[in-house]
Amino acid sequence: MPKKIENARELLLREAKRLLNEEGYGKLTMRSVANACGLGVGTAYNYFPSKNTLVASVMLEDWRYCLEKMRGCSSVGMERLSFVYTCLGEFLTSYQTLFCDEGAKASYN
Repeated sequence: MPKKIENARELLLREAKRLLNEEGYGKLTMRSVANACGLGVGTAYNYFPSKNTLVASVMLEDWRYCLEKMRGCSSVGMERLSFVYTCLGEFLTSYQTLFCDEGAKASYN
């Protein structure tokens, strides 16, 4: 019977984000993420069918967090708009290298 790994999906997302930030999109592989988690590459593919799906899932987690922060803002008017602008800026800044990566652009086009 295969062993059950607690929170494997979250672990894969966390390590993928770390590796993406440290090494960039070009060096990120499903194998490198699985190895960083101490999992087999097949296990990683059970959760994410491709590198692009994994990267998109990492970004989606951060986007959801960003939306949650914006929805939780109790300010109104220009103060609220400024807060939303700041949140969006933080999200964009955290993925700036990915948005500018030619390999990533080619892969997603």
